[in-house]
Amino acid sequence: MELLQIAGLLLVLLVALLAGGLWIGITLIACGFAGMQFAGATIPPGPVLATTIWGNSASWTLAALPLFIWMGEILFRTRLSEEMFRGLAPWLNWLPGRLMHVNVLACGIFGSVSGSSAATTATVAKIALPELKKRGYDKMVSLGSLAGSGTLGILIPPSIMMVIYAVQANVSIIQVFLAGFIPGLIVMMLYSGYIIVWSLFNPDKTPPRDPPMPFREKLRESAKLGPVLLLIALVFLSLLMGWATATECAAWGVLGSLAIAWWHGMLSPASFWQSVMGATRLTCMIMLILAGASYMSTSMAYTGVPQALAAWVGDQGFSPYMLIAALTVMYILLGTALDGISMIVLTTAVVIPMIKTAGFDLIWFGIFVVLVVEMAEVSPPVGFNLFVLQTMSGEDSNTVARAALPFFFLLVVAVAIITVFPDLVMWLPRLAFPA
Repeated sequence: MELLQIAGLLLVLLVALLAGGLWIGITLIACGFAGMQFAGATIPPGPVLATTIWGNSASWTLAALPLFIWMGEILFRTRLSEEMFRGLAPWLNWLPGRLMHVNVLACGIFGSVSGSSAATTATVAKIALPELKKRGYDKMVSLGSLAGSGTLGILIPPSIMMVIYAVQANVSIIQVFLAGFIPGLIVMMLYSGYIIVWSLFNPDKTPPRDPPMPFREKLRESAKLGPVLLLIALVFLSLLMGWATATECAAWGVLGSLAIAWWHGMLSPASFWQSVMGATRLTCMIMLILAGASYMSTSMAYTGVPQALAAWVGDQGFSPYMLIAALTVMYILLGTALDGISMIVLTTAVVIPMIKTAGFDLIWFGIFVVLVVEMAEVSPPVGFNLFVLQTMSGEDSNTVARAALPFFFLLVVAVAIITVFPDLVMWLPRLAFPA
């Protein structure tokens, strides 16, 4: 049987099992086992399953994953969102759009310690939505800016999605982290720029400025953000300067988060246990998916399907830009049915050979993948951020989806920018790790 026919059969099996409601991790293992039947009778599927899952799970690199998740869980249970709104609001009153910029900055700050899009959206929305509604800000832009800005949780390092991609693509986690800084700032600037332009065209929908606040009072309002900002700066600086590995930074981040929770008076035996169990549940779910993905990837390598698909793409004569455009459309379509982690683990084994053939850097491609996963987070019908905001705001799904649409297109613009100017992504990794 030809390799492309094998790929088609495995794709049909994958879709059928997912449509039947089988867990994604189990589905991937089943597809990997089916793929092994085409690898030759001399290769035993069972032992390959055991060695592959153990070899990919017993990884020092992967130890960063539960630690970053736990760090976010700890801070999720503090008063961080309330203090971010109070601390940032006095400094943003002069901008057109005023307090709607708090959504962007607060999500950027919390995203840098959370690593999760849904957690970032829920945490900031819990305090921002009631405040913006009380002050008379436009509902659609408030919802849309929160939906879009919540995706910063997976773009601004440290990011759970980046760890997963780095492991799947066998590239440096630290380099992927560093590559996310400038694109994260670009996305934040695009969001704030849209809010400014919208406000200038709709001055009647923007409430008047709050009364002026003395500089000393502004500093007092922002003082409680100091420990979190210091923690973020130390984690980032350690990564940038090469003082610590990603796993070591995650461990220091957990220690710092525990200290901040204690300082806020939010560290109790109950909250500590809740954070441990929350991190454990999410880590187990991700690890099952990664285990299935590693087995399926090994199975694909034995059959030669990824190489055959890469060769087929090469034979079509696609230019690099055409390939990126096609992959963008593919990931957006996948995002209507799958979550971001599943999108990465399902596609990496097949897509990476194509990317190498086209001459793209795998670090750059990691940021591209994260950006298109961000699009999936705000794409109906299964965009996770839309679900979170629907629950937090009480609005129907159509309203939330329409509010998020402009920010979806801003992410498309961000993908175009990093594709045309790839050095924006690669400058920091090359600075920290010169060839």
